[in-house]
Parts: sequence; C-alpha cells; structure tokens
Amino acid sequence: MERINASKFKEQCLAILDQLPDEGIVITKHGKPVARLLPEGRSCADLIGSMKGSIKVNGDILSTGAAWDAES
Repeated sequence: MERINASKFKEQCLAILDQLPDEGIVITKHGKPVARLLPEGRSCADLIGSMKGSIKVNGDILSTGAAWDAES
C-alpha cells in the first residue's frame, strides 16, 4: 500500500483523490501511519473470507486445556 506524508497529502489532496488506487493509501506523520484512505466503492464485504487458508488452528479451540470433573 502506498504511503504519503501528511503535508504532501494536504498540498495535493484533490489530485490524490482523483488518482486514488484501489488498495488506498496510508497517510503518515513523521514516518508513522495515522490514517488510511480507501475508495468509497470498497465495502466491508470484500474482507469476508479474505484470510481463508491463512490461519492454522493447533489443538482444540473449544477446550481450556484444564482437566475437570463435572460431578465434583
């Protein structure tokens, strides 16, 4: 994702908005990200399932790992 300094964004805001890439841009101050600008047409629905296959579960996610007896 493209990064741009806040002062440069302020100077060129309208031009940047006209040429905004699909993935958006990150606006930084002193090299640290402070905001992300995304095109309006992008919806949250695009995020659903986007991480499919990239997460691996080890063990039983429904267990605490502690042994217990329900009758005691």
